[in-house]
Amino acid sequence: MSTKPSSFRVRDATPADVTRVESIVREAYSPYIARNGATPGPMLDDYPARVAQGVVHVLESEYGIEGLVVLIPEPDDGCMLLDNIAVSPTAQGKGHGRTLLHWAESAARRAGFSRIRLYTQEVMTENIAIYTRHGYMETHRGTEMGLNRVFMQKPLE
Repeated sequence: MSTKPSSFRVRDATPADVTRVESIVREAYSPYIARNGATPGPMLDDYPARVAQGVVHVLESEYGIEGLVVLIPEPDDGCMLLDNIAVSPTAQGKGHGRTLLHWAESAARRAGFSRIRLYTQEVMTENIAIYTRHGYMETHRGTEMGLNRVFMQKPLE
């Protein structure tokens, strides 16, 4: 059983973090390729560009970078897009996913957004259940890039 690290922080990713970010995304999303018959969107993202845009944030503990979240402001829609959240399989079970989710919501509030939205693949039923437990409500379903997606949002108080 893994133990919870004594300390961690969420910080902006730097170019030096890109290799680890890409590794975590690959490790976290690879199991879904067979299930949905397509490569999950986060595995196709351009992380050097995302890091340069300042939208990638990493969770770092004494063990190194163990997770990440990609947040994209959408001022025209009045919300923050939680584009990706991933935790290394070796660090799962420590509460890092929940920590990153709460951090993302707080960051959206600090940026002045009244809601946060996300989408996940229809076959990622465990993710849909997690988001639902944390107050996200399904808004609609649709197909994008050949993937059946579930769109969800949460009002931020």
